[in-house]
Amino acid sequence: MDNKTLDECRAVYLTAEDLRVAASILYNAYHDDPFFVEALATSDKFAYEQKLRAAIREELNTLWQQKQALIGLFDQERLVGVACVATQEVPLGEGRYWHWRLKMLLGTGWQSTQAIMKKESTIMELLPSNRCGILQFIALALNEQGKGLGHQLVQAVVSWCDEQPELDGIGVFTTQESHTHLLTQHDFVSLGELVIGSVPGQLLFYAGQQDE
Repeated sequence: MDNKTLDECRAVYLTAEDLRVAASILYNAYHDDPFFVEALATSDKFAYEQKLRAAIREELNTLWQQKQALIGLFDQERLVGVACVATQEVPLGEGRYWHWRLKMLLGTGWQSTQAIMKKESTIMELLPSNRCGILQFIALALNEQGKGLGHQLVQAVVSWCDEQPELDGIGVFTTQESHTHLLTQHDFVSLGELVIGSVPGQLLFYAGQQDE
């Protein structure tokens, strides 16, 4: 992708009308994610895919309703990338609202819902303070990968973080070396190796750079 195309991309907050396309991008990007493969474990591929769609749909809707940061990367009018940050201003992990638990339970099952909450609780316990967010999702459309847009999407996330005076930074659990490499190029640092369930990865953290 040339610089002209990169310059034409813009990062803005998603609208309600963007959520369906955002869910599709996330579904394709996270289809083989090791955490979801384990958390939504089933021998039935169709059942797994239904559970993954439900988990992503419910999380997107919840983040939207709770006015959390849903950042979209657009090439003109076309949504090509999505990043979702949840802050601890809303309940996460074991503190999740009962209606989120109920909808996630109906969509994914009890064990899967528990696994998702446990992941969040594990991450939050290791972050530097309770004023940190979690990068829940970050993904590009499959046909937009390898064009340099990943850097632009991550930069949008860190720029947003820098503008939040109440936020000390953002944590994210990565399971792929390529993702770790991308994020560390944008000042994410490793807080150490972490195993969630039986899935190994790195806990990365970006410290917000708010002006004094």
